Amino acid sequence: MKLSTFINHLSGLEKIAFELPDGQLVPEHFHVTEVGKISKQFIDCGGTLRNEEKISFQLWEENDYNHRLHPEKLIKIIELAKSKLQLGDHEIEVEYQGESINKYELGFDGKIFQLISTTTTCLAKDNCGIPASKPKVKLSDLQNASCAPGSGCC
Repeated sequence: MKLSTFINHLSGLEKIAFELPDGQLVPEHFHVTEVGKISKQFIDCGGTLRNEEKISFQLWEENDYNHRLHPEKLIKIIELAKSKLQLGDHEIEVEYQGESINKYELGFDGKIFQLISTTTTCLAKDNCGIPASKPKVKLSDLQNASCAPGSGCC
């Protein structure tokens, strides 16, 4: 979810809630401890130079059970970050403490923001020899095939 979309959703809410992928809600007394700008420059395994910019929100909760972050307060924090960090309208990445620091993408169901698990992928599949999809093989065709290297049986 891009920052402009997040702010738009946030503007229409009375309270902020985040749901983890397993359906549990982040406790209501969470803090947004960071709004950051992440710039990543890297080379993928195919040798292509890439640049990526994201906006990072870090969620944190502690024993401050009386604390509630209201939408208008978070919008003020974001507006300050936009001016100080020159934030563009980039995708948001949310960090939240699990067994380690987990990173999530954002979704929205009209009331609650969903934290969506992220995955890795190869960005240069065409240069690495990774097929776009697995070839379909009939088991009947394999009955007479030998299991030699390059035969496709394994």
